[in-house]
Amino acid sequence: MKTSLDAADFARITAPLDGALEVFAERYPGASGDRQPVHTVYGGANLFKADSADKLGKVARRHFEAHFEDFVTLAQVLELPGHGDLPADEGARQGLVAKLHQDADDLRRSDASAWLAATVHQRVGEKLRREAVEDFRIDFEDGFGHRPDAEEDAEALRSADEVVRGLAAGILPPFIGIRIKPFSSELRARSIRTLDIFVSRLVGEAGRLPANFVVTLPKVSLEQELTALVQVLERLEQVTGLEAGALRLELMVETPQSLIDAAGGTPLPRLVAAAEGRCVGAHFGVYDYTASCGIIAAHQGMRHPVCDFARHMMQVSLAGTGVRLSDGATNLMPVGPHRATQGGPELSAAQQRHNRQVVHRISKSNYDDVHHSLRHGYYQGWDLHPAQFPIRYAAVYSFFLSGLDAATERLSKFIDKAAQATLVGDVFDDAATGQALLNFFLSGLSCGALTKEEALRTGLSLAELRTRSFKRIVEGRRDTD
Repeated sequence: MKTSLDAADFARITAPLDGALEVFAERYPGASGDRQPVHTVYGGANLFKADSADKLGKVARRHFEAHFEDFVTLAQVLELPGHGDLPADEGARQGLVAKLHQDADDLRRSDASAWLAATVHQRVGEKLRREAVEDFRIDFEDGFGHRPDAEEDAEALRSADEVVRGLAAGILPPFIGIRIKPFSSELRARSIRTLDIFVSRLVGEAGRLPANFVVTLPKVSLEQELTALVQVLERLEQVTGLEAGALRLELMVETPQSLIDAAGGTPLPRLVAAAEGRCVGAHFGVYDYTASCGIIAAHQGMRHPVCDFARHMMQVSLAGTGVRLSDGATNLMPVGPHRATQGGPELSAAQQRHNRQVVHRISKSNYDDVHHSLRHGYYQGWDLHPAQFPIRYAAVYSFFLSGLDAATERLSKFIDKAAQATLVGDVFDDAATGQALLNFFLSGLSCGALTKEEALRTGLSLAELRTRSFKRIVEGRRDTD
């Protein structure tokens, strides 16, 4: 076939692309494929103990059992799909639970609403017993406040010792870290000292870091803040004998200037680049950000439109970089206003009813906040109280389970077509959607919303799921054809 360009022309024209493509691939490596926790629990460093995760889990379980004693209550309070069709009769409810245990697929076919509600309730209970806390941040910022230097020094040592105890006993959550104070003119010396004391003590006593340990830097606006933190982390690694790069960090987006700088540009990519490969996450701080935007307290909240703008800026700026995004926290705690005091009178029936009403109302608001984040592609957020744990897991699990059938059908047919575009119903899929569908199952498996059996109904094998790559799955199947 006659062509106008020869090999020399091709080499000359495309040579500049090689370097550019390498730089692009390095800058945008894509998602790591590693597990991402669905929440981060923040707690004051002065309150942290080795068994904090276990204690918080017990409180969360008691709260769940007291206020969401059965799946119908949970479904009705949170308004899960089909909640209005669930039975009021206690015997009928127990029969549906028995059917769920005997043959979940049969219940799913005969009564999808009951299956969803009962399954969410069951899996939330199991999660709270197995691993109520996925990620914990020992907080020396807002959750700790400003205290005398001697007191913060002592708490940095004590909390490090508690991490050492938890590490030795194997009772730490799978993700853990420390939030230090901002690197402002007034606080940076205190912040660095606390980090130094904590890490030096931890590594000196344990000889290693816990798995998935991270340092959180709040209120970041300038590249120089990340540069300074990186130098601190490098020095700590050298002195303590840690491997280079062992200390990772996450930054908090809490100021408008971290989204748009004085020149009108977007500084987030530069902030991440200044972390020199150490930045694994960017967390959105709802209340500092909304306050900085002039939103009065009465209207501050997770679903305010200015927060959506910030979330979208974070997504667009960091897409493909491998930096994980986390939403912030609701400041509404699903806890009743009436509490019995030791040695005092028990709560009256009216007070108990009022407590239950308040817990259910705020739980629905928490649920809507988490669902809002999930719909916007934020699969991680903050929790500040153990009463929020059951609601977060219920929101996450219902999100995945309610979309399971459609995602299973689409991914199954997509895999069968070996990445050729296909039309299933009225939804058109392409190769990018194939990875997104695979991510649906990977995320659902990671957080406990989905079982391996449910994921395998897509036609994928466990080996294929473990690749975490739609491209590699398709290539592997083509190679075997």
